Amino acid sequence: MIEELGIRDLGVIAEATLPLGAGFTAVTGETGAGKTMVVTALGLLLGSRSDAGAVRAGAKQAWVEGRWLVPDDGVVAERVAETGGEIEAGELLLGRSVSAEGRSRAVVGGRSAPVGVLSDLGDELVVVHGQADQQRLRSAVAQREALDRFAGAKLQAVLDEYRVAFHAWRTDAAELERLRADHDTRLREAEELRAALDEVEAADPQPGEDVELQERADKLSNLEELRLAAAQARALISAEDVVDDVPDAVALVDGARRQLERVAEHDAALQPIGEMLTNAGFLLADAAAELSGYLAGLDADGARELEIVQERRAVLGGLVRRHGGGLDEVLEFRRTGGLRLVELDSDDERIEELEASVSALENDVDRLAGSLTELRTDAAGRLATAVTAELSALAMPDAQLAVVVEPTAEATAHGRDAVSILLRPHPGAEPRPVSRGASGGELSRVMLAIEVVIAGSDPVPTFVFDEVDAGVGGAAAIEIGRRLARLAERSQVIVVTHLAQVAAFATNHLSVVKGTDGQVTSSSVRQLAGAEREAEMARLLSGLADSESGLAHARELLEIAADRAA
Repeated sequence: MIEELGIRDLGVIAEATLPLGAGFTAVTGETGAGKTMVVTALGLLLGSRSDAGAVRAGAKQAWVEGRWLVPDDGVVAERVAETGGEIEAGELLLGRSVSAEGRSRAVVGGRSAPVGVLSDLGDELVVVHGQADQQRLRSAVAQREALDRFAGAKLQAVLDEYRVAFHAWRTDAAELERLRADHDTRLREAEELRAALDEVEAADPQPGEDVELQERADKLSNLEELRLAAAQARALISAEDVVDDVPDAVALVDGARRQLERVAEHDAALQPIGEMLTNAGFLLADAAAELSGYLAGLDADGARELEIVQERRAVLGGLVRRHGGGLDEVLEFRRTGGLRLVELDSDDERIEELEASVSALENDVDRLAGSLTELRTDAAGRLATAVTAELSALAMPDAQLAVVVEPTAEATAHGRDAVSILLRPHPGAEPRPVSRGASGGELSRVMLAIEVVIAGSDPVPTFVFDEVDAGVGGAAAIEIGRRLARLAERSQVIVVTHLAQVAAFATNHLSVVKGTDGQVTSSSVRQLAGAEREAEMARLLSGLADSESGLAHARELLEIAADRAA
């Protein structure tokens, strides 16, 4: 249960600490004082979507913190441990901040955690019902969910199995339908792809081949120029025949070496220079030999080879134009296209597999949907009987509730059942769907009765009700207060209310008090007892906290509540 709730800079609440604890807590206050911010704060701690607009004007961020008493083991403890948080001496601290820019941060057991963790914990810790939830009860979805919660773990287990089968069935059926509808298109794609792949395979391009061909073509296109330049260079380095008595480079270097050798004995510094000239002579001889080899290697039939190279380049260029990009893209097409062709060629086999799978899964869906219908039909009668009894205790003694389970035309993710809740408010009236026939006050009591009944089979540690008494007054309000007090005997109950008849039954009465300095409105929370509580009750009854008749009526209500609670 929630032991304490702290709020800072949320809405009109500047700072407040709400002592909660076990039993029945009523939260009251003037309109606009910020009662709903208490529910908003709890919603933030339970993972609700944050809203920067809820941050108090002028504040940098809103902060909410809750202190829960929880077991040291179980689902909650395991989820906290997964996030790295801790439960100390049975206490779990949850925190949530919302900045004025809209950023949100969650804290679980002293460690930062994703906001989704708060949602997971909230499912185990609290059930919140606001005015929107009462209206939601008018929807078929909410009515089915209420019945399923009442049916309990057995139905949930079948529903989980059904959903797995249903989603697998829908997935396979969609793929089967797509393959059948696209069969002709995929057949044409396979034929075109096979032809394109055959063309690529016939050419058999190799990685980097286009670059190599470009270089080879450039060489062959300039063959004569290359031959002439190499021959002239060879002659200048080492000529076979001396022309016009002009020595070649080898002869010149050799002559220079001999000149130095002749006088080197007179100066040792010339010896290393002579060695350098000797090495230069060797290098020139090597260069001449390389050029001779180069000239011998030049293809005499370069024109024919150039034609072959250009033809190969034209083939590769055609592939590149058809597939875009460069040769690398053509090679990638050969790889991915082959995989795609294998997929397309296996369509018939895949269709056979899917037909068998869809048939088997459809049988599973039908079988499990039938089980769900049986379980819901059985639970519907029990739920209707139990809620009718609760309505009698909520000042609707002649009301009768019916829960109807009818088949739907098609299977959905929840089965083949349409669930509707019908209400006959008094004898002689025709049962009508609560979605259309129930008044606001009747809807409030039906929702409370359903929650009370479900709590008996699916216990929840904490219930939070925001304006559960909307549209209700007089004796009916007293009965709602009494029923909430009974619910609080086994669960923590927190109620935001504007009715003294409901607040009278609370074991813990908190008042949200609004104050203003003429410019800024701020609210705080006070725990009421004795005369302060009587004054607040009188204000709820008459609008005046110091009205003698209001105070007398307040004391009478408190006495009635105490007697009936006993």
